[in-house]
Amino acid sequence: MLIVDASLLSRLPDVQRIHRDVIVVAADDASEEALGDRADLSLSHLPEGTPRQRQLRAACRLSVTRALAAQRRHDLTCTKHDIHKLNQVAIDLMHEHDRDVLLRRIVERGKKLTESDGSCLFLIERVDGQEDRLRPAVYDIDSIPDLDERMGTRSPPPLPLDHKSIIGHAAVTGEHVVVDDAYHLPPNAGFQSNIDFEKEFHYHTRSLLAVPMLDQRDALIGVLAFVNRRRPHPAPISDSEAADRYVLPYNRRTIRLGLSMASIAAVSIENAQLYSQVEQILDRLVTAAVTAIDQRDPSTAGHSERVATLTTALAKAAERTSTGRYRDLRFTSGQMRELHYAALLHDLGKVTVRERVLMKGQKLPPELWERVACRFSMIRAVTPPSDRAEVERCWDTIRDANEPMSPPEAPATLDAVARHTFRGSEGQTLPYLTPEELHYLRIPRGTLDEQERLEIESHVENTYQYLLQIPWTDDLKNVPTIAYGHHEKLDGSGYPRGLLGPEISVQTRILTIADIFDALTASDRPYKYAVTPERALDILRAEARTGMLDADLVDVLVRSQVYRRILRPT
Repeated sequence: MLIVDASLLSRLPDVQRIHRDVIVVAADDASEEALGDRADLSLSHLPEGTPRQRQLRAACRLSVTRALAAQRRHDLTCTKHDIHKLNQVAIDLMHEHDRDVLLRRIVERGKKLTESDGSCLFLIERVDGQEDRLRPAVYDIDSIPDLDERMGTRSPPPLPLDHKSIIGHAAVTGEHVVVDDAYHLPPNAGFQSNIDFEKEFHYHTRSLLAVPMLDQRDALIGVLAFVNRRRPHPAPISDSEAADRYVLPYNRRTIRLGLSMASIAAVSIENAQLYSQVEQILDRLVTAAVTAIDQRDPSTAGHSERVATLTTALAKAAERTSTGRYRDLRFTSGQMRELHYAALLHDLGKVTVRERVLMKGQKLPPELWERVACRFSMIRAVTPPSDRAEVERCWDTIRDANEPMSPPEAPATLDAVARHTFRGSEGQTLPYLTPEELHYLRIPRGTLDEQERLEIESHVENTYQYLLQIPWTDDLKNVPTIAYGHHEKLDGSGYPRGLLGPEISVQTRILTIADIFDALTASDRPYKYAVTPERALDILRAEARTGMLDADLVDVLVRSQVYRRILRPT
C-alpha cells in the first residue's frame, strides 16, 4: 500500500505506471487531484482519528485481497500450464509401445516436469521362488551426463522391498516419500539413505521425491524417483557446497507433478505391457497359421518363411538404394512388421484347397492313374507277344505325358494312343484311354486342369477373407490387403481382381517378387523343376520388361543380392 501526499508527488514517476496490485491512497487534496483515477482511496476529506484509521484498515484489507487474487491468478496460470504439460506427456507416452523407449521418456519427461537434476525408474522384478525386488531400469542425471558410459555393462543391484531404503519404503507403504536432505533424515523417518552411488560417481543427493507406481488394480509396478530439485543453473551437483547453492526442496507444486507423472507412467507401462502381450498373441497366431499351411502341403513347407525373409530383406534393400524411383522410400518399424506378417500369411487360404489338388504332382489324379495302370495290365494279358511292343510304346507315351513337363509331341501321340482299342473281358471294345483321362493328360503345362487351377487360385480370395477376421491392431491393419494382391501383375494380367499398377501398393509389389523368386528356385515341388537363381532373375527381369513386375524393385533385388539369404546349400 502506498500513501501519497504533496511532498511525495514530485518524487514519483508517472503515477499510471504504478502496478495495479499496489493500493494507492491519496493523503491530501493535492495528491488526490494529481493521482486522479489511480487513487484507490482518499483521506483528504476525512477528519483525523478513527475515520482515517478505518479508511487505512480498508486499504490494507483491499491490498491483501488484491495480493491473494494475484497469487491465485498466478497459481491458476501455473496449474493450467502444468495440466497442459501433463496432457502432452500423457499423449506422448500413451503412443509409445517400445518398452525401452517408453521407460527412457518417462524418466526424461518426469525430470523436466519436477525441475529435477536426476530421475530414476525402478521396476518390480518377480522371480519364481524368490522375493520380489526393485530392479533399476533407467537412470538419467544431468550432473552425470556420461552415466551410461561409466556404468558400462554393469547393472545396478536390485533393491529389496523393505524399509531400509527410501525407494523400498515408498514401494512397501504405497505412499510417496519427500526428503529435503537425504544426509540429515529425521530420527523417526523409518528408512535410511544409501550413499554408495554418490561415492562412486561423485554426486550429492540432497532433496528427493520417491513415488510408487500402481496399476489399475493397485498392484505395484515400480517406483519413480526424482533427485535434487534445482535452480536453473548448469553447474553439476557434485558436493554439499553445490547442493547448498543450487538444490531446492520439493514444494507442493513439484510434488503434485511428480505424483501425476507416476500415475501417467504406471498407465503407460501397463499399456505397453498389454500391447506387448497382444503382439505375442499375434506372433503365436501367425506361427500356428504358417505351421498349418506347411502341414497341409509338405511339398512347399518353408515357402512362407522364405518369402517373408526375402520380402523384408528386399524392403530394407529398397530403403537403402540411392537411385531410381524408390530412393526416398522408408518404412516404419510397424510397416515392416506388417509386411512381414503379410508375407508369412500370404498362402493361408490354401488350407481350404483339396489335398488332391494342392499336392497334385502328376496330371492324372491318383485314382485315374491306378485305373489306367490296371487297364494296361489287362491289355498286356490279352495282347499277343508279337504286338506287345506297340502296347509298351503306348504305355510309355502315357507315362511321359503324365509328368508336369511332358514332351512337346505328347498331345498328338496321345490322340493316337486314344484311338487304340482292345477287347474287354465280356467281349466289348474298349479304348486305351477314356475322354476323361485324355483330358488330364493333354494339360499343356503343369499338372492342373482349368477347374483345378481355379481352385488353387481361390486361395488368394480365401486368404483375404480369413485375414479380415483377425482383429489386427491399427499398425497392422493393411496385412489382409498386402497379402490379397500377391498374384496381381502391374499390367492387369494377374488374379483375382486384375489390378493395374497404380492400384498395387509397393509392399504388395515387393511380396510378389519374393513369392515368384522362391517358387521358381524351390526344389521341393513335385509338379515342377527348380531353376537356378540366375535363371530365376532372368525370368523376373523379363516379366519386368513386359510391365508385369516392378522393374525398379527387380533391379534392387538383383543389385543387392538379398535373394541369397533364402537359397539352400546345394
